[in-house]
Amino acid sequence: MNIKCPWCESENNSSFLKLKDYFLSQEEFEIYECEECKLLFTIPCPPPSEIGNYYKSEDYLSHNEKKKGIVPTIYNFVKGINIKNKYRITTGEKKVSLLDIGCGVGDFLLYAKKNGCKITGIEPNEDARNIAEKKLGNRIHSPEELQNIPNNSFDVITMWHVLEHVENLKEEIFHLQRLLKNNGRLILALPNFKSYDAIIYKDKWAAYDVPRHVNHFSEESIKNIFKRTNLQLIDIKPLKWDSYYISMLSEKYCNHSYGFIRGCINGWKSNIKARKSGQYSSLVYVLKKSDDMTA
Repeated sequence: MNIKCPWCESENNSSFLKLKDYFLSQEEFEIYECEECKLLFTIPCPPPSEIGNYYKSEDYLSHNEKKKGIVPTIYNFVKGINIKNKYRITTGEKKVSLLDIGCGVGDFLLYAKKNGCKITGIEPNEDARNIAEKKLGNRIHSPEELQNIPNNSFDVITMWHVLEHVENLKEEIFHLQRLLKNNGRLILALPNFKSYDAIIYKDKWAAYDVPRHVNHFSEESIKNIFKRTNLQLIDIKPLKWDSYYISMLSEKYCNHSYGFIRGCINGWKSNIKARKSGQYSSLVYVLKKSDDMTA
């Protein structure tokens, strides 16, 4: 079987890691690495008619506000802290026209709206869309409606842990370029498989999250992908709290004793090591649109 990279279509790929869907199905998957652009991608990738089944769990926290327990409590605590940090990264405290793709239940958009931004949201999950619409008083669009939005509509587009879920990278990035105003910014938050916590947890690193995560990124692959677009990488920032949540969830998959404590320690270690390496568990890539660049 000839396996093609979903971005550059190279067939020069090698097996990177074999693993399971530890979160839900326990099915086996494999992650391949493109030797050309260095993108990692999940094989097999479930078709659109089936992928929704892999999200049908009360434990999928970005779509569920009512789940109780220590991990959901920490998730919501971290989410609350991150929203303010994300807003500063996104807007620089300015009132902007903002599109949030994969907006979940709308918490980030609500904060932006309260701070005077003109907001638009896109969310594939119907239940999450309904919650967000009630919370925001705004209509939330399905992904299919992305193509109907006019060109040059937004100052900023955000994708908080979303691009890893997108099967058709080329089509998505085309729309991102199309929808941004000139000098507009694209904000991508993504797990980083070169982080310390990814290395120590290996196949049980929670942020691999196959098959929901179709793509797996590093700084190198982001640079290789976007050098072929009119979006220029101008900054990289860490999401330091993510290492704790991801490590604690990884401990759950490992079935270790004292997983909460071990997860906190490994999350802390990951951040300490990343001070020198820059390889934080999650990274925020800030890209700027320029019509002077080659698209």
